[in-house]
Amino acid sequence: MKFLSWKIFLGLGLIALSVLLYSINYLIFRDTNYMFRLFLAQLGFLPISVLLVTIIINQLLSQRARAAKLRKLNMVIGAFFSEVGTDLLGMFSSYVPKLAAFRDEIKGLGSWSDRDFVACQQRLRHFDFEIVMAAGDPETLCYFLLSKRGFLLRLLENPNLLEHDTFANLLLAVFHLTEELAHRRDLHHLTPGDREHLAGDIERAYVSLISEWLAYMRHLKKNYPYLFSLAWRTNPFDPEASAIIE
Repeated sequence: MKFLSWKIFLGLGLIALSVLLYSINYLIFRDTNYMFRLFLAQLGFLPISVLLVTIIINQLLSQRARAAKLRKLNMVIGAFFSEVGTDLLGMFSSYVPKLAAFRDEIKGLGSWSDRDFVACQQRLRHFDFEIVMAAGDPETLCYFLLSKRGFLLRLLENPNLLEHDTFANLLLAVFHLTEELAHRRDLHHLTPGDREHLAGDIERAYVSLISEWLAYMRHLKKNYPYLFSLAWRTNPFDPEASAIIE
C-alpha cells in the first residue's frame, strides 16, 4: 500500500511539473498553436518511446542481468561439482554395469559444439541407466552424502540457486536419496522392495546430475577453456582418467 501511494504521488508530481513547464512556455512565447502542435508531436512519439523503453531496452537489460546472474550461479555450481558432484557421478556410475553406451556417447565431448551438448542432453532421457544395487556400495554412498550434508545445506541457503530450477531439483533429489539411505539400518541386507525403491531414487539423482554436469561442461568449454581442460581430464565416466598430462 505504501509503495502504491508513493507511485501515485510521483505520478501527480510529474503531471504538475509538466503543467508548470507548459505554463512557462505560454507565458514566454504566447503561442498556443505551437504548444498544441508540439503536444501532438510528442503524444504521437509516445507509443514508440514506450516500445523502446519498456520492451526493447528493458529486455536487453533483463538479458544482461540474467547472464550476469547465471555466471555467478555457475561459480556456485562449479564449487558443487568440485566438492560433491564429480565424486558422486563416479559412485553412481558403479551402480550401472551397462554404462558403455553412454561412455561411448561422450567420448568426443572435448571437441563438441554447443549444438552437440544440447543434442546429448536431449538424448539423455532415452538412455537406459539400469541401477543394480548389488553392483555398488550403498553404505559408502550413504557415508559420503552424510559427510557432505553441511555443504549441500549451505548451497540451499543461496536464494539465487532456487531460481535455477534444474539445479534445485538436483539438490532435492540428492537430499531425498540421503534421507532414504540414512533411514536404513543395514544397507547390505535390503529387502527387494527397498532395493527397487532406492534404485529409483539413485536413478533420479543420477540422470539429473549428468544433465547438470553436461550443462556445466558446456559452460566451461565456452567461457573457461583452462578449467574445462582439467574437468575433462578428470572425466568421472572414464575409469582411466587422470589429471596428469603425459
